[in-house]
Amino acid sequence: MALTRHLVTAALMTAVTTVFLGLVYPVVITGLAQVLFPDQANGQLISRDGVLVGSRIIGQPFTSAGYFYSRPSAAGAGYDAGASSGSNLGPTNRKLIDRVAGDVARLQAETPGPAVPIDLVTTSASGLDPHLSPAAALYQVARVARQRKLPPDDVRQLVEAHIEPRQFGVLGEPVVNVLLLNLALDARAPMPR
Repeated sequence: MALTRHLVTAALMTAVTTVFLGLVYPVVITGLAQVLFPDQANGQLISRDGVLVGSRIIGQPFTSAGYFYSRPSAAGAGYDAGASSGSNLGPTNRKLIDRVAGDVARLQAETPGPAVPIDLVTTSASGLDPHLSPAAALYQVARVARQRKLPPDDVRQLVEAHIEPRQFGVLGEPVVNVLLLNLALDARAPMPR
């Protein structure tokens, strides 16, 4: 008799917690998120002229010399949210050394002179970082200005206007969101054809 009562109690408890934690709680939290924070709940997507162009929180590649390049990605084949990860290649791995050396050479050929900022040639832990350091964005000003036929000071001011400060003034480092910067660049001076 006691065993049956315990089994019934266990089965009911399993059913109640499954319904509550597996259905009710997720529906309530999802509904609250949609009402209170709809932009964040939907991935902070950005659309221009009715076309989805990206997300504020997921990096994407920019390969045209007229755009600011994003940080390299090791996620899948690159910027693959389904395969988010770093490369796991150690600092003495020949494949990593060759890739970084190739990226440095390419960037120095496009912008001779100053040292290449490290975040333009190394991947982030997730492979999806949408940000660059201000130094990495400013490094690209001469190339982007040349391609867009803009004065370098105008492009530099655009970068400086897109520098996001440390969170709460103390957490993290200042960053530049590459997608937002490139969209502002397109708004100011579309790519010449």
